[in-house]
Amino acid sequence: MPGTELFGAEERKEVNDVMETGIFFRYNHDAQRKGIWKAKEFEEEVKKVTGAQYAHAVSSGSTAVATALAAAGIGTGDEVIVPPFTYVASVEAVLFVGAKPVFAEIDESLCLSAEGIKKVLTPKTKGICLVHMCGGMANMDEIMPIVQEHNLVLVEDAGQAFGASFKGIKVGLFGKTGCYSFDFFKIATAGEGGVLVMNDEATYKLADSYSDHGHDHIGNNRGMEEHPIVGFNYRISEIHAAIGKVQTARVPEIVQRNNKNKKLLVELLSKTEGISFATLADPEGDSATFLNMFLPDTTTAKAVVDEFNKAGITGFNYWFTNMYHFINQWHHVKGLKTASALPVEVLGAPQDYNNLDLPKSQEVIGRLISFGIRCTWTEEEIQALAKNISACVEKVLVPVN
Repeated sequence: MPGTELFGAEERKEVNDVMETGIFFRYNHDAQRKGIWKAKEFEEEVKKVTGAQYAHAVSSGSTAVATALAAAGIGTGDEVIVPPFTYVASVEAVLFVGAKPVFAEIDESLCLSAEGIKKVLTPKTKGICLVHMCGGMANMDEIMPIVQEHNLVLVEDAGQAFGASFKGIKVGLFGKTGCYSFDFFKIATAGEGGVLVMNDEATYKLADSYSDHGHDHIGNNRGMEEHPIVGFNYRISEIHAAIGKVQTARVPEIVQRNNKNKKLLVELLSKTEGISFATLADPEGDSATFLNMFLPDTTTAKAVVDEFNKAGITGFNYWFTNMYHFINQWHHVKGLKTASALPVEVLGAPQDYNNLDLPKSQEVIGRLISFGIRCTWTEEEIQALAKNISACVEKVLVPVN
């Protein structure tokens, strides 16, 4: 977790600024806050890193996706294409704005593929919630023509890919809205927090209002602000924003370190037969938060995971059995189990979620093992990790007689 690796005096100073004012709320209280506006400063840092014209901070990456969908015009009954490999929040956000998830295939980029999207397109398709997974990026050269041809609303969930880009454009800026996560496990962390970005002022104003009970934020008297739309409380606190501001400024350095460490790890592991790596649509734009390693098949991958556990190797994810990131374990989503009825239950689901046919995604995730990259690794630590990984793979693929 690179952000937490570099946590230090700068973050503490920003938090202390807020503590000294006593104003943890991001809006109003102008006189008492003594010019301290951490949420606004956080948003400015995100704009610097991404090049977005507008940025709006909220309470989490999950609420960023929900706000991004709503601000982009996705709502009740709309069919939205989603991947089966993502943190489950991406799909939850679609459900909770009243829309209907339509699952499509991913490819070796670990993101939705153009081919997968085309196969599930119907006249009812309103948009795509495109997730840039595990530090990389989707192939936007292939996906954007589909978006444009069918006049689709594109919302990008780049929660795991803050700092990544495709041909010079930061992921999150291709669609109507894009969003990033700043929870504890991301490249930059605020503890909890999220930011959505866009290049359209009207969409920004909708997001700003929607995430704060519909307030228009005009004037200095909160009790007298107008409510042009219905919204909810997705506000970020000044404390979280203070940390996020500093962490965001660190991201270019973290990406540089990550890429250096990942390059060495890939170089070392490439010498081991049976190991290959996930496709990067633009290798130059990698945020390098993960090394995404493929084994020949699911059986081999499971056996290698067992060897990792026996050897005491940590810091990896086998997503195929992970409870939160792959559809195989989303029994609550497939069964639409929540505290009250969802609109999709009333309006009818566009797919039989319990019997989805996604063979490509099953094959890709079945043989995928991901290692989180640490920006503070030494060369010796990387060499030792590569040696241990290779030994486990070779033990499975070349068993001793």
